[in-house]
Formats: sequence, C-alpha cells, structure tokens
Amino acid sequence: MRNRILVLSTLLATLIIAPVADAADYTLGELKIEHPWARASAGAAANGAAYMSIATTGTAADQLVKADSPVAGKVELHTHILDGDVMRMRPVSGITVNVGEPAVLRPGGLHVMLIGLKEPLKQGSQFPLTLTFEKAGTVTVQVEVEAASMPMEPMHHKH
Repeated sequence: MRNRILVLSTLLATLIIAPVADAADYTLGELKIEHPWARASAGAAANGAAYMSIATTGTAADQLVKADSPVAGKVELHTHILDGDVMRMRPVSGITVNVGEPAVLRPGGLHVMLIGLKEPLKQGSQFPLTLTFEKAGTVTVQVEVEAASMPMEPMHHKH
C-alpha cells in the first residue's frame, strides 16, 4: 500500500510539474525557442525587453527577422554595443541562429526591444510575442514576466 501511494504521488507530481517545466519551450520546424522571459517594469518605464534562447536542430542557419506584440507600440530587434565607455542599444535587421550555436538573447546583448509599453510589465504575468523567421515562418510564444533583478553596477545606457 505504501509503495502504491508513493508511485501515485510521484505520478501526480510529474503530471502537475511537467507541463509547467515545458510551458516556456516552443518548437517551430527545426527551431527550438526556450524560456522566453522579460523583466518586470521598473515603475512607469516606457520600454521593456524580451529574452530567450533559440536553437536549430537542422542543417542550415535561420534568422529571426521580426517580432511583434500587442503590449508595445513598436517592437524591434536590438543589440548592445560599447561606444567608448557607454553601452548603447542599436537595432539590428536580424538575429542569426547558426547550426550548433544557439542565439542567446539576454540582458546586455541581443534582445527584443518593446518600445512604448501600453502598461507596465508585472511580475508573474505573461504576454504574447510573435516571432518571424526567414525560413521557419512565424510562431507566437508566451513571455513570462520575471522579477526585475538589481543591477550589479551602475552603467551609462543610451540609445
């Protein structure tokens, strides 16, 4: 009886937890999009950013060429560059996903810029983000809004 309860408890826990663990991963053809997330807005910030990892299991590279979301007036693909001692964001025409080398969108690097947020991004919420790839086509992912982390050191940041 005790073994039966243990097995049933384990099975139930697996059924409850497994969908949550996979909820942030998406597949589009040979592309795998993992853990789309955004930081919660700081106060009434007008802009935000989305991050994720994109990998291909195919034999050819692909490119993220466009993103769109109803939470922002405008959505652009961006990177950060160091201009002297100042970090600056710059739009890019696309983000390449090479074979064997995932494109990692992260703070301080490549990201999806959400310009003109219609309302602040609140921790624990989700929002749709439509990604368009040159070869694979279009997929809509749900972006998880996570806690805003404290900056490790002050940084000058300009567009």
